[in-house]
Amino acid sequence: MRAHVPALPTLTFPLIVLLGLVTAIGPLATDMYLPAFPQLDHDLAHGPGAAQMTLAAWFLGLAIGQFSQGPLSDRFGRKGPLIVGLGIFGLASAGCALAHDYGLFCFFRFLGALGGSACAVIPRASVRDVATGRKGAHIMAQLTLVFGVMPILAPTLGSLVMQFGSWRNIFWFAAVYAALAIVATQIMLPDTLAPERRIRLAASDILSRYRTILAEPVFLSNALITSFSSFVMFAYLGGAPVLFEQVLGFSPSGFGIFFGVNASFFILGTQINGRLIHHFPMPAILEAAILWSCVLSVVFVVLAVMGVAGPHHPLLTCALITSTTAALGFIGPNGTVLSFSRHGQHAGSASALLGTLQFALGALSSVLVGLMPQHGALPTAIGMATGALCMAGSNILRRQATDANEHAEQEA
Repeated sequence: MRAHVPALPTLTFPLIVLLGLVTAIGPLATDMYLPAFPQLDHDLAHGPGAAQMTLAAWFLGLAIGQFSQGPLSDRFGRKGPLIVGLGIFGLASAGCALAHDYGLFCFFRFLGALGGSACAVIPRASVRDVATGRKGAHIMAQLTLVFGVMPILAPTLGSLVMQFGSWRNIFWFAAVYAALAIVATQIMLPDTLAPERRIRLAASDILSRYRTILAEPVFLSNALITSFSSFVMFAYLGGAPVLFEQVLGFSPSGFGIFFGVNASFFILGTQINGRLIHHFPMPAILEAAILWSCVLSVVFVVLAVMGVAGPHHPLLTCALITSTTAALGFIGPNGTVLSFSRHGQHAGSASALLGTLQFALGALSSVLVGLMPQHGALPTAIGMATGALCMAGSNILRRQATDANEHAEQEA
C-alpha cells in the first residue's frame, strides 16, 4: 500500500492578499513615517539626520530578527510564529507612539523590527511550501502586487495623519493594523507547513544549517543580487526625506505623491516580470534588469556630480530614481525564487537568511547615505549606484555557480 501523502495547502487569491497585507507591514513601518522625519528630528531633540538612524535601527532589527524566524517557522510551523511576531510589532509600535526619548524610540523601533521580521520571512516561506519555479515566481509577483500597494499609500497616509495630528498617530495606526492582521491570520490562514514536515534543531544545528545554505553558491549569488537590490531601494528610502523635502523643495504631500508614483513603477515592473517569465528564462530577465539599473544609476551619479541632477532639475532627478527602482521589480522576485531553488526542505531558514542579508545591507545603506553631507542629490545617487554595481558583481558569481552546477550534473 502506498503511504498517504497529505495534500499541500493551496494559496487562493484571498490568502495571497492576506499574505501581501501581512508582508506590507515592512513597507508600512518603513515608509509611512518618512514624511515625519523633520518633526522627529525636532521633537526627539537629537539633531538633523537622527531620524535616518532610527530607520537604520529598524533595518538592523529586521536583519537580526529574520536570522531566528526561519528556524522557528521550520520548527513550529508558519502560523504560530507569524501571530507572535505581529503581536510584538504591535506592542512596539505603541511604544514608539508613547516614547519621548530618542534612545527609547530607537529601542522600540528595533524591538518592532524583531517582531515584524516574521512578516517578511514567513509569507515567502509559505509560497515556497506550496510552489516553486514559474508557479512560485507567479505567486511571488501576485504577492508583490498586493504588498506593493502599501509603499504607494504609506507616505501619503503618513502625511494625512500629520495634518490632523502628531506623527505619533502614525505608530498608533501601525499598532491597530497589527491587531487586525492577527485576527485575520488566525481566522483565514492555514499552516502551509504540516507537522510531519517540521524540523526540530538544536542551536548548533541551526548554525550548521545556515552555514550549509550560505556555502551553496547558487543561493549565495542570487541572495546577494536580491540583497543589493534592497541596498539600492534603501539608499533611496534613506535619502528621500532630505532630498525631496529639503533639497528639491517638495511639500510632505508632494513627497507622498512622488513616492506613490515611484512605487507604482516598481509594482508595474513586478507584474511585467510575472508575464515575461512565461516566455523568457528567469536568469536572462534578471541580467537585463541588473544592466538597466547599473546604467541608469551611474548616469545619475555623473549628472549629480555635474550639478544637473538635483535642485535645478527636479523632474530629471525624479525620472532617474523612478527608472532605476523600476528595474528592481524585475530583480527581486526572480532573485528570490532562484535563491530558494535548491532549498525546498528548509525554505524557512533560506528565507530568513535571505532576509538577514537584505536588511543588514539595508541598514548599511541607510547609514551610508545618512553620514554623507546632505546637499544635493549626490548621496542618494552614490548609494543607489553602489548597490547596482554590487548586483553586477554578484551576477558574475551567479553565472559561475550555475556553470559549475551544470558541469557537475553532466558528469554525474
